Amino acid sequence: MRATARVVVERGADGRSVVRELRSQAPLALLPQRGAAATASPVATVHLVGSATSPLGGDDVLLDVEVGPGADLVLTGVAATLALPGQAGRPSRLVVRLTVGDGGGLQFLPEPTVVTQRADHRGELHAELGEGARLRCREVLVAGRSGEPSGRFHGLVRVTDGARPLLVQEQELGDHGLMASAAHLAGRRVLGTEVLVWGEDPAAAVAGEWWSLTPLAGRGGLATAVGDDAISTQRALAEAVAAHPGWSAGVLGSTAAVR
Repeated sequence: MRATARVVVERGADGRSVVRELRSQAPLALLPQRGAAATASPVATVHLVGSATSPLGGDDVLLDVEVGPGADLVLTGVAATLALPGQAGRPSRLVVRLTVGDGGGLQFLPEPTVVTQRADHRGELHAELGEGARLRCREVLVAGRSGEPSGRFHGLVRVTDGARPLLVQEQELGDHGLMASAAHLAGRRVLGTEVLVWGEDPAAAVAGEWWSLTPLAGRGGLATAVGDDAISTQRALAEAVAAHPGWSAGVLGSTAAVR
């Protein structure tokens, strides 16, 4: 299956962020927040809903997100994604393209991805930031369902600030050599990462028991956590983000307001 979903958000004349284009295609559905909460908020909120049987081996899915200058979007998931094997043995692929215009802001907060046994899934995230643009991007990967080994996962995250690269990172799950190494997940089965390019940058690297926060060379920072389950890993990521006072007061507060 080949599919494309797209959302475009622009800043309106009244200063509120407005969804100008919303296109869904199975297995991805994009649902805008409605009602009083949407009317009262200057930030646009869209929920990402995926099919329970996707990505399936052979699927090739593109999610294209564009935030115009000065606009703000929160794009959240509503359920975990299950990467499943296909009958033909081909890999599945999900490519996410994020473009944030000058002075715009985007928070991309999908639910965890579970890489089931025998799955072969590729994930790519490409983010392009304009001048003064803000980005928060979270990814939580679960190596197999409870009691089963992980399938194969290969991920690429690339964030650029204009023409300058801020982060290029690859992740792998399911390789027996890597999974057995204490340097990989330290015996745990969940890996969480969060890229934050938002306001004041962290001054230095800090770490907790199962998390770390590292400044990026250009601007922003990268939080990383490992855990035994998705809930504890996301809590550890939240601790890493909160270790930087500017983020705990700004980014986390704005997310709570729109959920």
